[in-house]
Amino acid sequence: AAAGKLLVVPVDGSHWLSMREVVEMLQQKGHEVVVVAPEVTMHIKPSKHFLMKIYSVPYTQEEMENVF
Repeated sequence: AAAGKLLVVPVDGSHWLSMREVVEMLQQKGHEVVVVAPEVTMHIKPSKHFLMKIYSVPYTQEEMENVF
């Protein structure tokens, strides 16, 4: 199979924790991966395995942590 371009829009939390490993494996197989994530997250962090695009949100890291 030929490598391709993938756009990933994950949900923070356990969804991303499971998905991150798959994203890293796909990149190692030659795929170009772009992850779109909010600027405030619990688990979604930049990595050498993918390009990360950030979008702004109307809440702070502190406000999100207080909710959880």
